[in-house]
Amino acid sequence: MNPARLLFTTDRTLRAPWRLLLFVAVSAAMLVIAAIVEGSVDTLVERLGYTPLVSDWAVPLGFLGATAVMLKWVDGRSWSYVGLTRDAARPRVLLTGTVLGLLPIAIPSAILLLAGQLSALPSTPGSWWGAATLSFLNLFPAAFGEELLLRGYIFAVLREAVGTKWTLISTSIIFGMLHGWNPGSDPQSIGIVTMAGFFLGSVYLATSSLWAATVAHFVWNWFMAAFLHTPVSGIAVGTPDYRVVDSGPDWLTGGTWGPEGGFAAAVGMFGVMIYLQARHMRRMES
Repeated sequence: MNPARLLFTTDRTLRAPWRLLLFVAVSAAMLVIAAIVEGSVDTLVERLGYTPLVSDWAVPLGFLGATAVMLKWVDGRSWSYVGLTRDAARPRVLLTGTVLGLLPIAIPSAILLLAGQLSALPSTPGSWWGAATLSFLNLFPAAFGEELLLRGYIFAVLREAVGTKWTLISTSIIFGMLHGWNPGSDPQSIGIVTMAGFFLGSVYLATSSLWAATVAHFVWNWFMAAFLHTPVSGIAVGTPDYRVVDSGPDWLTGGTWGPEGGFAAAVGMFGVMIYLQARHMRRMES
């Protein structure tokens, strides 16, 4: 057997498994470089008398750098391959991502509050704007990093190799498993996070924009942190002036994981996915 056929397709393109392995290797190197740069910047900021707010930008910068390397020097493709073009960041597309990310968590949470299944309690006085800004600075890079990893280059390569359905299934399962180490995780929370993988993948497929999927991911998390002052995937956040706690069964409200781990949030995501599928079918018929 010709060894070259194990590495390359007939048109001399590197086969998908090797591209994925190479992306992982390049990502590891880029993450190390980004972490060193971020650490140096943090040290400089501290010497100037300030305290760095976040230390999370190394992750999205590392994956973004690895994606750039693969697109330019391995695949010879543009940023459209991973949904990161300027056109994919049009205000209308970002607004779509915002609405799709906000409604499936905001509406169920509001219903749970009105029904007394969630309750707002007084908390330590503080600055709402300060906590909301800090949540933004932490949650946006976290969302962008996860989207780059699971719905960026890897998603695009797998989609070419095995099709959209299996790509969506595999990346969503991995998305759920990656949250298994979060505080308070259990089979239900991991199952609903896996469903969130399908939800975010559906947003990406509907908009062809990784920016939109990132915004949807971020807005979902930021709503819980900034407006509800509840844990985000089990991780505690600042609770100035008030905090929202569960008063109903954990299966419905998410318990200590936060509202996103409850059945109500799952219904919200399912509703959006049905809408996106229906819109896709209408486009196919027109």
